[in-house]
Amino acid sequence: MSDNVYIAVHGGAGFHERKYEKEIKHALQRACNVALSNLGSKHSSALTMVEDAISSLEDDEHLNAGYGSNLTLDGTVECDAAIMSGKSGCFGSVGAVAGVKNPIRLARAVLDHSSIPSPIGRIPPLTLVSEGARQFALSQPSSAHLVSRESLVSPQAEERWRVWKCRFASSDPSSLSGNLNDIQDTVGAVAWHESDGMAAGVSSGGLLLKYPGRIGEAAVFGAGCWAQEASDVEQGMEMACSISGTGEYIIRAMLARRLGEAFEKGAGNSDGDDPHEVLHGVLNDQFWNMRRGRGEPDPSVGVLLLTRENDGRARLWCAFTTPTMAIAYVSSKNPKAKAIILRRPQNITLGDDKPCIYITGISL
Repeated sequence: MSDNVYIAVHGGAGFHERKYEKEIKHALQRACNVALSNLGSKHSSALTMVEDAISSLEDDEHLNAGYGSNLTLDGTVECDAAIMSGKSGCFGSVGAVAGVKNPIRLARAVLDHSSIPSPIGRIPPLTLVSEGARQFALSQPSSAHLVSRESLVSPQAEERWRVWKCRFASSDPSSLSGNLNDIQDTVGAVAWHESDGMAAGVSSGGLLLKYPGRIGEAAVFGAGCWAQEASDVEQGMEMACSISGTGEYIIRAMLARRLGEAFEKGAGNSDGDDPHEVLHGVLNDQFWNMRRGRGEPDPSVGVLLLTRENDGRARLWCAFTTPTMAIAYVSSKNPKAKAIILRRPQNITLGDDKPCIYITGISL
């Protein structure tokens, strides 16, 4: 492995049951190993590492992306995914797409398509949705993206859907309270590669019992993922982030882009040089306070952030308002993947006077 790289993945912010902790950790570690496996090849890049890692996560039934995704109100799988390059700023995403085994690969195809000049000046798409995304997949050199819609429904997801669909149809609205919104587990990845800088991606099956056709943050530019190079190599900080949580709230905040802007504006001052302060400031001002002000008692969000300063030091950050967030990370220097289910400390509790945000940093 000649190239110096860092890769980190997440299994979403929400509530990860302890009985599935082993399986979730294995899925995250496997994704890191898959991302690292092609290092040194001519196709190795930050974008490819993110794509490969998320594709692996999409294949695991314990996570809410690809196979095993949450089902819509109609009992079908519809997925969102996005990927972004920090070096070029290129972005591609798909939304509410059905019958696609690995939505992140289709999002990557949309991104790659944007770099092909049109002989008549047509503007390439940033995002494709639903049947249009499927038709685009058919037009690609390989149609391996496409599978039967039913093949993406896992037994576990179907059983969960039946339970909650019965509650939804019951005459007692109070039966819908509980952990429905905890079942999110959007997956994502961030990476830095010596040859081409930062990249980020995200993929999700969305909320359980969502309306068919609903699009979450994982398909929206500036909401679910962001990657950027430092605007000032002397003072700035490269960053890539992947977001999980309640998509509608994250989209309203344009949260991923807000984080990128905060790092860019803060370059060179004391607050801007501290990712902890940037994370807390953006999550508190642009997300928590705004959602609480609109009557949401417990806004759900999780952020996986990779930063790299001009001296080459890389650091991984995780911030979330939910009970848990699952992450894993690996690098060319430390090629043994480590997975953690982060749990919010008990002393950080929901209250009227302070935000319920937990932030931790990990040296890489």
